Amino acid sequence: MVHQHNHQSSQDSWWRSPAKIALFVFLAIAAFFLITEHLAHLAGILPYLLLLACPFMHLFMHGGHGGHGGHNDGNNRSSR
Repeated sequence: MVHQHNHQSSQDSWWRSPAKIALFVFLAIAAFFLITEHLAHLAGILPYLLLLACPFMHLFMHGGHGGHGGHNDGNNRSSR
């Protein structure tokens, strides 16, 4: 006796139900408006965030005050 299960139709019916399609359309519209409204608020403070990032970039990219070149600690002896 051979049993065949058709899983394709059960998966297709989940996507094709009118309630699910309406839910996905509603969520897409809500996400679009939430993103556009929050970007409008964040765009006003973006220049201040860039200015605030400058000191942090200076500290972390130099590795503190020891990251500058030109320091001789005596371990590197040059021959004369």
